[in-house]
Amino acid sequence: MAGSTYGALALEHYRHPHNVGSLDATDDEVGSALVGSPALGEVIKLQFRVQAGTIVAARFKAFGSVSTIAIGSWLTQRLQGCLLEDTQAIHSHDIVSALALPAVKMHSALLAEDALRAAVANYTEKHLQPHHISE
Repeated sequence: MAGSTYGALALEHYRHPHNVGSLDATDDEVGSALVGSPALGEVIKLQFRVQAGTIVAARFKAFGSVSTIAIGSWLTQRLQGCLLEDTQAIHSHDIVSALALPAVKMHSALLAEDALRAAVANYTEKHLQPHHISE
């Protein structure tokens, strides 16, 4: 790991990642996604819990480079307290900029953006399904 190629914030999130772990993917309040490829060397699992339209908890697990781990940690912190609808404004170039990542690490930020969109879609799908009422 060449420390000089990463910004201080990225290195801090890599060395001391926040919000590592999992939430219950079967919970209706949880949006969950797993994206990437172990064969290509990067995987991100991203989950968040939504209550009253606001993300109240976010967790990640990552397999990959310094940037992948740093991004997972940073993204979970960024998501907590965010309105679900405001997640659409988070893009890969914002992640790269916030963490001062080298341009060659854009693929890690794109993977995180994909994970975020997939987790939002997962959460939304859970709330579009009709609920069965037992009589």
